[in-house]
Amino acid sequence: MKYLYSTLLFTFLFISCGGNENGQSLETVLESGDITAIKSKRDEIAAQQKALIEQLQLIDHKIADLSPNKKVPLTTIITAEESVFNHYIDLQGNVTTKNNLVIYPEYAGILKEVNVVEGQHVKKGQVLAKIDDGGLSQQLAQANIQLALSKTTFERQERLWNQKIGSEMQYLQAKSSYEAQEKAIDQIKQQVAKTVITAPFNGTIDDVITHQGSVVSPGQSQLMRIISLNNMYIETNVPESHINTVTKNKDVIIEFPVLGTSIESKIRQAGSYINPANRTFKIEVNIPNKNNKAIKPNLTAKLKINDYTNTKAILIPQGIISENANGQQYIYIVKDRKSDEAVAHRAIIETGLIQGDYIEVLSGVAVGDEIIMEGARSIKDGQTVKILNL
Repeated sequence: MKYLYSTLLFTFLFISCGGNENGQSLETVLESGDITAIKSKRDEIAAQQKALIEQLQLIDHKIADLSPNKKVPLTTIITAEESVFNHYIDLQGNVTTKNNLVIYPEYAGILKEVNVVEGQHVKKGQVLAKIDDGGLSQQLAQANIQLALSKTTFERQERLWNQKIGSEMQYLQAKSSYEAQEKAIDQIKQQVAKTVITAPFNGTIDDVITHQGSVVSPGQSQLMRIISLNNMYIETNVPESHINTVTKNKDVIIEFPVLGTSIESKIRQAGSYINPANRTFKIEVNIPNKNNKAIKPNLTAKLKINDYTNTKAILIPQGIISENANGQQYIYIVKDRKSDEAVAHRAIIETGLIQGDYIEVLSGVAVGDEIIMEGARSIKDGQTVKILNL
């Protein structure tokens, strides 16, 4: 075998130096100065060189196959399978609630009663506090007495008018007086109602700000804060590039780093307005908080929003992918398997989205293909490998 290799090498060197039985020698052609002849001689030598190299490769492969001490790369493989691929984008937001309200008085006066304490659960309409009405109750009592008199007078004038007795003017005056008294009482009642502070919704008294005996004013004095934890949500801004994929009812995993817990939810609302200042749109993610009272407004949350799903995806580890000089990505697939040995074949692939350590393969790999894992970056195309994980 070594003799054959030396003979081929000697022949190649002889041709290069000018030996040629079927034509002019290399020196003769070069001395002629004929460009056409020189190019022809070059093509002739190149063809002979190519033939010799191919023969040498065949010899090397045969030597490798017959060698008892040949070194075959050890590798492991995985079989390409279809699986569900869920891609997520990561965002951050804060817990908020629309039922988080600071209560202000609608009537000026002295806060004479505070009927709740911090942490107390209250129902909608429950009386929370009262303000001194400054004599409105007495005015209302007197107005009711006047109303009763006006009503009696009106009813008598109405009966007389129906009997054609009395003047129309007397009847109209009695009617007008009665209606005016009713309106006056309604106004007083509205003022009295403003002195009673009631709960606007079911919730918890988070903070009692103003205490009994303080003078309060409408729109200025904060009385107390009431919060409901049953209708909380997370609001965050999403880059406009995701406007077609982050939509209403998309699945979301909510993580609370401080609490060390996570819950599953959905997007309940996706905004249609792009903020020109930061090119984002708002979304709201509902928080199912019936059994987890540890979640509070303004708590920081991490959102993993499912923006893409492929139920028949082929996933491979990113670490086995290489790239050639043309920027194409490739992996190695084994073929021609004989027991625990096979031949590695390079496969150009097109990839999609990444999730963790895995990437989606869009083309170049079919279900059932055996993909090389260990040693994927050191293997050459067409090389024989030994598979360990059979």
